[in-house]
Amino acid sequence: MMQSHLFETSHGDFAVNMLPKDGGAHYYPKVFTEQDSTKLLGQLQASLKWEQEKLMMFGRLVTTRRKVAWVGDPQCSYTYSGVQKIPQAWTSELILIKEQLEEISQAEFNSCLLNLYHDGSDGMGWHSDNEKELDPLSPIASFSLGAQRKFAFRHKKDKETVSLFLESGSALIMRAPTQEYWQHALLKTKTVSDIRMNLTFRKINTHAK
Repeated sequence: MMQSHLFETSHGDFAVNMLPKDGGAHYYPKVFTEQDSTKLLGQLQASLKWEQEKLMMFGRLVTTRRKVAWVGDPQCSYTYSGVQKIPQAWTSELILIKEQLEEISQAEFNSCLLNLYHDGSDGMGWHSDNEKELDPLSPIASFSLGAQRKFAFRHKKDKETVSLFLESGSALIMRAPTQEYWQHALLKTKTVSDIRMNLTFRKINTHAK
């Protein structure tokens, strides 16, 4: 049976740790109201430059249906699957979300990777956010907008799985050493026809470049 561990924020709020071992993933279901979340989704769709993801798979460049945007401080370039990403500038909406997640997590972020999923046929396979540019001690704050989707963790050694549904306006704070021991995925589904946006706020280790 999975044990739940509580994490207290500076406000005295508590969130449940979804992971039974080797890390922490604390879920906050209502960081923004439904009305504000809907407004933010539309604003971010309009204010950012969205591109289809390009990934190196089996030695060739593959373009995904999912769209992405990379935002951050000027020095926060980022390499993912062999492709370098140059950050767009922060928007007022992103700064608002970032400040809220920094307060919850008691950490600072200098970059954000945004993924735009058209419907349930768009997903993300098993992976860890452990690229060499990322500060391994910093938490990663994942923020969801739009359609509710199933998000899963899988332990790298014993393959134990844990899953939860991420609501619009919710945050999932993944703390070290989660990325070292767990993979995660956004599972595809035929039952979701609406758009979903995910924002993962990160800390790039700029002095290590």
